[in-house]
Amino acid sequence: MEQATLVRRTAEDQGALRTREHRENVVPLQARPRETAVNSPYAPVELNHEDLELLAEIATGVTTEVAARHLELSARTLRRRIRNICDVLGVNTPIEAVVWAARRQLI
Repeated sequence: MEQATLVRRTAEDQGALRTREHRENVVPLQARPRETAVNSPYAPVELNHEDLELLAEIATGVTTEVAARHLELSARTLRRRIRNICDVLGVNTPIEAVVWAARRQLI
């Protein structure tokens, strides 16, 4: 990790520095690989109808117990399925999974 240092610059250096700093501070996007691996973040992900229904139920803001009752599942099964969906999508929380599905207009 770089350490920042304070340096005095003249007025002429400021103009040249601004344009150079602007280019240096931009982080280039990583190119997408042409062939996607199975666990790649760019690999196509498919969720079945039940998983999307589960995410739609969670998106309403109900508790796990209420969602499980609506879907006729046990709360433990619902939590396990949510964890599995999160793993498949590569997200950390059920909220991120809901956002993932909503952005793709699946729910």
